[in-house]
Amino acid sequence: MPHDQHITPLFQATTLTEVCRWVQELLHLHARLAPRFTRPEPRRRALRYLQGILSDTARKNGWQLAEHAREGSPDGMQRLLSDAVWDTHGVRDDLRAYALDYLGRESAILVIDETSFPKRGKKSAGVGLQYCGTTGQVENCQVGVFLSYMWNRYVKGYQAGFSPVQQDAF
Repeated sequence: MPHDQHITPLFQATTLTEVCRWVQELLHLHARLAPRFTRPEPRRRALRYLQGILSDTARKNGWQLAEHAREGSPDGMQRLLSDAVWDTHGVRDDLRAYALDYLGRESAILVIDETSFPKRGKKSAGVGLQYCGTTGQVENCQVGVFLSYMWNRYVKGYQAGFSPVQQDAF
């Protein structure tokens, strides 16, 4: 039986220096994206949104992200995503450039994976009676779509027939 391959070393403690570097890097990324927002309010909220998404907050819905940002309701976060004026194509281009600056590999691919999750309640977005691949049955579930950035070191068996990351893939 083959041994498991781990991408990250096991039992390696995160240092305070690393955490500080992550915070600085997020601020650097936000500074790169900031000119894409026409008004200062959505620009500031975008940083708080990113901080919430990257936080250890258990659920990443509007209420929890707003609470993490110390806002009284999810209205501001929802407004950022639905009504605020910002250059979505410019943000996409900036994020792509950022990813390629730090992760760029000539053999990189994007992997899109749709995964369903059984849900018992009906309060989450998109929950409904549908086929749930996780259980193999039609039941109350939610579907999540995940986008992963990979390169050939981690895609053994998938190396033939993939194309490099290109702007029109976003």
